[in-house]
Amino acid sequence: MQLPVQVTYRGMDSSAALEDAVRDRSAKLEQFHPRITSCRVVIEQAARHQAKGKPFVVRVDLTVPGGEIAVNREHDEDVYVALRDAFDAARRKLEDFAREIRGDVKRHQPPGAG
Repeated sequence: MQLPVQVTYRGMDSSAALEDAVRDRSAKLEQFHPRITSCRVVIEQAARHQAKGKPFVVRVDLTVPGGEIAVNREHDEDVYVALRDAFDAARRKLEDFAREIRGDVKRHQPPGAG
């Protein structure tokens, strides 16, 4: 299945290399949850910070049956590092979500219940 990916750029020009990196990373997410229905990625170059330069902010929104996963990562001056960190965090959240749906995660009862 080909995952539909929407990439939005804010405060910067679009880049074919960056778009390819987003599509490669989003395709790898299907290994962890095969029923991802959409993937929206926003790459933003924030305003110049006095001490840190121009940080990049990457937001990844995934829609899966039964929920939505959102990740926001900021990294100073390297968009590829921000992209990697955002997709790594999205992968971890997606794995946790899939485990919870499968019932692999034990849920503790609140004190006094049962």
